[in-house]
Amino acid sequence: MHLIEIFLPLSNNHGKRFDSKLYQSLEHELTERFGGVTAFKRAPASGENKEGSQVVRDEIIILEVMTEELDRAWWADRRKQLEEMLDQDEILIRASEIEKL
Repeated sequence: MHLIEIFLPLSNNHGKRFDSKLYQSLEHELTERFGGVTAFKRAPASGENKEGSQVVRDEIIILEVMTEELDRAWWADRRKQLEEMLDQDEILIRASEIEKL
């Protein structure tokens, strides 16, 4: 079993918030494909990274799905689509092998 986590920014690079319908659409897509999704969005997480000498801060939400099979090609394509749609240099999607207890 695999846990897939998708880290999504709440705003574009100019600080303008994305429409909540974008996240609702993605949640629906993931539910249809994987049978369910968990969205951590009530208290957005914050992150920061260093780009050269500048520190960039983001507010993010995290979407999670679980799946038996890890389709790396599908996830790579979806990541690229999200990067283009959200005008981001990189969207982090990570997978962890898990055991349901």
